[in-house]
Amino acid sequence: MRDEIEQVLLQVEKAVSGKRDVIVKILSALLAKGHILLDDVPGVGKTTLAVALSRAIGFDFKRIQFTPDVLPSDIVGFSMYDRGTDRFTYRPGALAEANLVLGDEINRASSKTQSALLEAMEERQLTVDGETHPLQTPFAVIATQNSVGAAGTQLLPYAQMDRFLVRLSLGYPDYDAQMALLRDRQTENPLDRVACVLSRERFVEMQKAVRQVTVKDAILDYVTRLTMASRTHEKVELGVSPRGALFLCRMAKARAWIDGRDYITGGDVQAVLWDVCAHRILLKADAGVTVLTVLDDLVRTVKTPDHRGLR
Repeated sequence: MRDEIEQVLLQVEKAVSGKRDVIVKILSALLAKGHILLDDVPGVGKTTLAVALSRAIGFDFKRIQFTPDVLPSDIVGFSMYDRGTDRFTYRPGALAEANLVLGDEINRASSKTQSALLEAMEERQLTVDGETHPLQTPFAVIATQNSVGAAGTQLLPYAQMDRFLVRLSLGYPDYDAQMALLRDRQTENPLDRVACVLSRERFVEMQKAVRQVTVKDAILDYVTRLTMASRTHEKVELGVSPRGALFLCRMAKARAWIDGRDYITGGDVQAVLWDVCAHRILLKADAGVTVLTVLDDLVRTVKTPDHRGLR
């Protein structure tokens, strides 16, 4: 298992170097059957990472470049009248044809198009003209939004932000990573060297194994106390939702499984807390602190369970 994960990481790193921590988090989120929001400046490799990962794990990949004129029917599909059969036939959109969908610059889409993603992300199905169409298995969305250039953008509503398991940021590469990037692209595209080292069927088996990771009541109690404390924090207007608490457990399971354990600890919960919960907390207008400060307060004040007896 660990050898398989390592092989995936090595393949992705052929195209995106120096970002192993983020790649592991994205892989963990996919194993936890979650969706990922990449919130970063342009040009740091978000699209390249998504393409490389889809190739390494054998996923069918589709990219949607969101702009204000992209319609819901463009992504979910539509019904077209067929004269030959005298019936309406479903024409699938991008979401129906992929295991991994990259929604590029999702904050440039209209509110109606953003909303069209919700059923797909939550239910893994699409409804067009009253008919339900299941999505492929597995299915995940990696959405990107740029913090630079606010013209023509729309903030994602909290209800949609809450659908993303994690919000991550690649950040700029360090000196060695950028030098490697420049060297690699002088004569070829490194994506061409990324090979498939995992099948979709094997990935589904891994997802099932992650779900079987043991979570003792002491951990469930810890997650409950953490998330409830976020809702009563003096600086917080809106805390972590019950969905966020569920996602916190799922991401912690994936982290423990990748580390080779079949149980999670309080340390696993703390390790994924910022990525899972930072975008689920809304501060009061006069808070005067950051969300990360609030999360640090929660880790410091909410007692961590003893790791003994958690197997």
